[in-house]
Amino acid sequence: MKKIEACIFDLDGVIVDTAKYHYMAWKKLANELGFEFTEEQNEKLKGVSRMDSLDILLKFGNVNVSYEEKCLLAEKKNNWYVEFISNIKDEDILPGAKEFLQIVINNNIKTALGSVSKNAMTILTKLGLENYFNSIIDGNKVVNAKPNPEVFLLGAKELNVLPKNCVVFEDAEAGIQAAVNAGMYSIGIGDRGILSGANFVINSLEEMEIDKFQLL
Repeated sequence: MKKIEACIFDLDGVIVDTAKYHYMAWKKLANELGFEFTEEQNEKLKGVSRMDSLDILLKFGNVNVSYEEKCLLAEKKNNWYVEFISNIKDEDILPGAKEFLQIVINNNIKTALGSVSKNAMTILTKLGLENYFNSIIDGNKVVNAKPNPEVFLLGAKELNVLPKNCVVFEDAEAGIQAAVNAGMYSIGIGDRGILSGANFVINSLEEMEIDKFQLL
């Protein structure tokens, strides 16, 4: 088994199913701007910061606006998202997530959250998940969005673990690339075609076992 000392988890699409709420908010914004936004297009936004996501969305719709207007649109999208997640419940915790977190903790492996979401603490607190993590790195602590490795490297630093001894769990292509850029192992959750850069891919944390670290 590789010397895995820490697991770093993305939030949306890995621990909780908030990706659907992001999509709902982006789709609502696109519709207001006069164009459709598909789930396939939404894949490009996963793991990407709010402003960079907005730029991608506007390109899909061939919409050009000023920086000031972008700020207003980003705020509008976030307000809708916060409204949507105000109703988040235990059923939105993804299958196997809480159970695997507990297994990791029981095996004396450190845990960190590595998410560019600025609403991560709100979600963790509402679901009672904050105590499952030794370190929480979110969009309020980092400047650079994935695939920049900042969020994961900061997590490793706070845990006092070398990057090469960390494994990242991600559902986004940009997140897997960020893990690679950080010099960390990576386990993709979702589509093997999209997450081909990962060391290996599973459908959900429900399939994950500590023994699978031997595959890294």
